[in-house]
Amino acid sequence: MSDLIEGFLGKSVEGKKSKLPAQLDYIQSATGLFLGLFMWVHMFFVSTILISKDFMYDVVQMLEGSMFLKEPQPAITSFAVLVVSAVFIAHGLLAMRKLPINFRQWQSYRTHMGMMNHKDTSLWFIQAATGFVLFFLGSAHLAMMFAKSHEIGPYASADRMYTDIMWPFYLLLLLAVEFHGSIGLYRLCVKWGWFEGANAKETRAKLKKLKWAITVFFLGLGLVTLAAYVKIGYEHRDNAGERYERTSHLELRHDGKVKA
Repeated sequence: MSDLIEGFLGKSVEGKKSKLPAQLDYIQSATGLFLGLFMWVHMFFVSTILISKDFMYDVVQMLEGSMFLKEPQPAITSFAVLVVSAVFIAHGLLAMRKLPINFRQWQSYRTHMGMMNHKDTSLWFIQAATGFVLFFLGSAHLAMMFAKSHEIGPYASADRMYTDIMWPFYLLLLLAVEFHGSIGLYRLCVKWGWFEGANAKETRAKLKKLKWAITVFFLGLGLVTLAAYVKIGYEHRDNAGERYERTSHLELRHDGKVKA
């Protein structure tokens, strides 16, 4: 009966407010922090192609367990994708609680945003819009990586960009991820008072500058990386589907004999 009363009134029979909304907020923040930091690490991973194909290949092999297994196992990547997908879904479901669910709520928010002309309120709108886009693009990307974890590599990834014409998809994904993630991490710092210091207003201004600097950096890195994969895919178009072999593993054939 007490649960029923709390469900209708939002308070227990003792008159105490439910702690559930705060607990859900905490989980939403924790999952958002995990995903934001993960995307930074992920961006550095995919950008290893800018160093060399060999380096990108070595990193893929390492993440597939080459350091402790005789043969790298793409299943390790698939498992990691499952974990990230679970966090992604949990974060998305929790975030949906705060989105306008009908026209009246949407109209009220737009009026509120226009009257206040508050930058953080406008940032929330961008975060909500990019989050909606990520619900579709992010889910599709995770599904592809789970099903095709064995097709991650210098040539396979580049072929996907150019030959499979997936670069427009990843361009949109890049924009949505970087804006959503950087705004989300900024709002987490403000919400929970991280790095607040003695002057909260001054700290918020500094955090906002840092947020835009991070956004520009990762957008620039992402665009250059995407261009690199497209370029490699273009150069490899006649041999699309061929797997990359590390330079030191290639065998030189001379006079019908194999030489290391």
